[in-house]
Amino acid sequence: MNNSPDYSLLELASVREGDSVGATLRNSVAYARHAEKLGFKRFWLAEHHNMEGISSSATSVLIGHIAGQTRTIRVGSGGVMLPNHPPLVIAEQFGTLECLYPGRIDLGLGRAPGTDPVTARALRRDGLGAEQFPEDVATLQALLAPLQPGQAVKAIPGAGTRVPIWLLGSSLYSAQLAALRGLPYAFAGHFAPGLYREALKVYRDNFQPSEQLQQPYSILALPAVPADSMEEARFLATTSYQRILALFRGQPLWMKPPVESMDGLWNAGEQAGVKDFLALQLLGDAAAIKNQLRERLADVRVDELMFTVDIYDPEKRRHGLDILNDTRQG
Repeated sequence: MNNSPDYSLLELASVREGDSVGATLRNSVAYARHAEKLGFKRFWLAEHHNMEGISSSATSVLIGHIAGQTRTIRVGSGGVMLPNHPPLVIAEQFGTLECLYPGRIDLGLGRAPGTDPVTARALRRDGLGAEQFPEDVATLQALLAPLQPGQAVKAIPGAGTRVPIWLLGSSLYSAQLAALRGLPYAFAGHFAPGLYREALKVYRDNFQPSEQLQQPYSILALPAVPADSMEEARFLATTSYQRILALFRGQPLWMKPPVESMDGLWNAGEQAGVKDFLALQLLGDAAAIKNQLRERLADVRVDELMFTVDIYDPEKRRHGLDILNDTRQG
């Protein structure tokens, strides 16, 4: 583990049950501003489609909105699901964002569609999908690089902006590709805890320096429920349990208020599945989370931690960032 990894946030813009998207995005702005005040490094937004309760489908639009409402924190995609988009469109969007907010934009790329197969077909270019990912990444890199003599297709804006490209993954595939291309890498431990040690090791062991990056640089995403006590954290965590349970059942993903007990809401098999999904979840006060981080990172080298914080009350969610911030003191 890095002695003092930077802290960042991943935002899904989750809509509270009965709330509006407008209110959700106002809360996201307040959340990002609070993170910036505390010195968090990045605020990334995920791309999801056709999911009731998740309002981050127009990812580049939200990145521009958050960047415009903050001053110093880096803002980016965690990530853009590249099979859904022509690389030229993404180069133009992120080139424009970089021109508006110089030195603050990150382009994280994912290989999955971030939705169900029917919606993926509605989004995707005909005949192309995840198998095209390495070629699409290379195309995007070329479009964001300085213009070459005779270049026929140009991203305007975009060319020459060199927006930093990140590869995101939940398996070994993107770890290997990021290492081969000399790109920074982020592992999705917030929903795929099983392979984080192996993926981060594969990335570091196989890293090849590039023009963008001379040394390997990795992020580990972790779910967190920080609170003033373990008892309160266990209560607040039932919001995330209910949402993952809804995901398993194919139900809308509205963020629901916490409950005193999950008994009667899930069966034993569902409980085990939710706990496996959230196996890396950090839970409790600053001291407890600090100990849990030490355990999670005991045999892992990582440069940055990126937290997902599913807490129903926006004020308690922002306070959770204060508690997380305390875990890196001393």
